[in-house]
Amino acid sequence: MDLKQYIAEIQDFPKEGILFRDITPLMADGKAYKHACDLIKEYAIKVGADVIAGPESRGFIFGCPVATELEIGFIPVRKPGKLPRETVSYEYTLEYGTNELHIHKDAITKGQKVLIVDDLLATGGTVEGTIKMIEQLGGIVVGCAFLIELCELKGRDILPGYDIYTIMKY
Repeated sequence: MDLKQYIAEIQDFPKEGILFRDITPLMADGKAYKHACDLIKEYAIKVGADVIAGPESRGFIFGCPVATELEIGFIPVRKPGKLPRETVSYEYTLEYGTNELHIHKDAITKGQKVLIVDDLLATGGTVEGTIKMIEQLGGIVVGCAFLIELCELKGRDILPGYDIYTIMKY
């Protein structure tokens, strides 16, 4: 199945000069959405994931169905103030300002094999922060799976030594 046919291209969104790859048509088509999740599930099996971690919000959209299918847990990676118990955090720099990620301090057990799932690999900042928190808690990142990789933004370059799986590359 050619999943690229389910990705809408929106010119000048969210600002002029940006070509936005909209995944909502893929999500709206049950067969395409299931196929994308099945591909990630196959990768999760290949790398031997014990648990899936997904950054909000689109990491939830693809990570939760995979975790459910495999009958393994899902760990949400959230923005500040969204998780109710004690967390660890990671702050990283964006083009204009900073962003911060949080994960529950008790979300991962030492030695647990974690697959990170998200919709998009762009600059790599979100996944890098997620990796750092997982490793701080003693987890082992066995891979990172993405629906789309924007190759020109070179996010892969800041993740040397990590296994990266992408379904579509632009």
